[in-house]
Amino acid sequence: MSSSSAWLPGRRPDGLGRLRWPELDDPRPVLLLPLGSTEQHGPHLPLDTDTRIAKAIAAAVATRLRGLLVAPALHYGASGEHAGFPGTLSLGTAALELALVELVRSADDTAAGVVLINGHGGNAAAIHGATRLLAAEGRRVLAWTPRTVVATAARGSGLAGDLHAGRVETSLLLHLAPELVRLEAAARGPSPTTADLVRHGVLPLSPSGVLGDPAGASADEGAALLDAFVTDAVAAIRSWPGYAQPPGVAPADPAGPRPR
Repeated sequence: MSSSSAWLPGRRPDGLGRLRWPELDDPRPVLLLPLGSTEQHGPHLPLDTDTRIAKAIAAAVATRLRGLLVAPALHYGASGEHAGFPGTLSLGTAALELALVELVRSADDTAAGVVLINGHGGNAAAIHGATRLLAAEGRRVLAWTPRTVVATAARGSGLAGDLHAGRVETSLLLHLAPELVRLEAAARGPSPTTADLVRHGVLPLSPSGVLGDPAGASADEGAALLDAFVTDAVAAIRSWPGYAQPPGVAPADPAGPRPR
């Protein structure tokens, strides 16, 4: 099996980690690298919530566009704002930035470019610094992160102020891993400004760790939100100059197959 068959839509997107190196021949794929975190997500969601969401988005994007291959996820990010909660493990911004630079540089022998699929807002500064340096070095790198405007367009303005472990993430996890959600433990938290969150961290603002309100979350809403995020990511990659369809291959249908 060569890479030309291993990473095209129509096959299960098992990802880079399941391949052997001789299976990665020309044309080289564009690598999707999911970025997450290991941090508290309130009393009702698992610590790997961000990573699960990033992995699900990347896997779905790989079924809608040709020439993409999903890399194993980075499960640790910059989560200093969640200090004080047991279970939170953080690399910090400087270490994460360096890790991203070295990961993308090392992909030169594997991929034609790298797309960072980010699932944690606290990673933003590290991603910005890393992609700026990598682009200056002439490397093809794109960063994508879920945007509030996409969520509100899909499900309405009621999601405004939903910063962490609220309705959006609870709905996504009810869709992706319902067995890990403890709705009976969900608690409403405050909706501070981003500036207050950066200044104080989560614990002084919300002892539960929730910023927003999980009430109203549902698996159906999670499926709709995932589809909206995947569609947005597909559009971003399609418009990125670093992405090109593999030669001699017809474009895939950007609308499907849909996430489960």
